Amino acid sequence: MAEPRPAESGRDAALAAYKALLRDLLDQRPSGTRQRLAETLGTHRSFISQVSNPALKVPLPAQHVEAIFRLCRFSADEKRRFLALYRQAHPGQPLAALAPDLADHDTLVIPLPPFRNPDRRRETEALIRDFADRVIALAKDTP
Repeated sequence: MAEPRPAESGRDAALAAYKALLRDLLDQRPSGTRQRLAETLGTHRSFISQVSNPALKVPLPAQHVEAIFRLCRFSADEKRRFLALYRQAHPGQPLAALAPDLADHDTLVIPLPPFRNPDRRRETEALIRDFADRVIALAKDTP
């Protein structure tokens, strides 16, 4: 006789729910979105399948949330729903890179080539973000 399975915890339910929401939203996007997302994140397409499969307990790393919002063009409502579930599944997980008000802003996506060295990719991204932050700060200061 099989032992009864323990009830799914609130965190596990929230994990499955945000992954199901992500899967459903990805299914609504154009063909090739998963591949572009994998390339943007520097991962394989199978990683995207794993983090969007509610049956698997592979969590979506917090550092990828903003890129997913950007590339998949989540609406403000989709962002709110996703983040509510994500925060329930991962309480205390910092999502500082995300705008707290989740307002839609103009976004510029810069495709990067594949990097063999993950440290080089992080350095490149940091330089681009720093440069963009400086340009935006200058633009805000001009009348």
